[in-house]
Amino acid sequence: MVSLRPLAGVVLASALLTGFTAAPAGAAPSTTAAVSWSEAAGTVTPATAAARPRNGRILYDRISGGQGTLKVKNGTSRDAVVTLVRGRTKAISVYVRARSTAKINDVRDGTYRIFFTSGYRFSVSKGRFARGASYQRFDDRLRFTTTSTSATIWTLTLNPVRGGNARTTGVNPKDFPA
Repeated sequence: MVSLRPLAGVVLASALLTGFTAAPAGAAPSTTAAVSWSEAAGTVTPATAAARPRNGRILYDRISGGQGTLKVKNGTSRDAVVTLVRGRTKAISVYVRARSTAKINDVRDGTYRIFFTSGYRFSVSKGRFARGASYQRFDDRLRFTTTSTSATIWTLTLNPVRGGNARTTGVNPKDFPA
């Protein structure tokens, strides 16, 4: 479990409505690893390493078509997958490489719980990291709202930062929205 202190923590920074309005939110910790298959020369084989997805690759999408934006900064040495869940339904997942930033530009209005997993050797077919996997969720939910003059923009930072305002909770890998 990750807990935030005034000088360190995970940030679910500023929700900006096109007029620069900010609101705090939360984040999540981790657990276990998973098994992965990989692709080599167009064939799936268990012995070779999987092709690493490009930064910002949308791995799952059931909510595009909105005007909200989610920006994810991953300052860690591990790749991550961030998943938005609306109600009990997985809505979208994006791959964020280590020390990179990814953006989803078309999030529909609604309230989402944010999960993320990080690790090494991600398997697209299994939807899991094969090595060093951790599973977390932000404690606070993100609300996206669009009006005729503005749309919500959220920025998530997955690494501890000074003055972080987001708390996270570890998630059992079986409960992670794969």
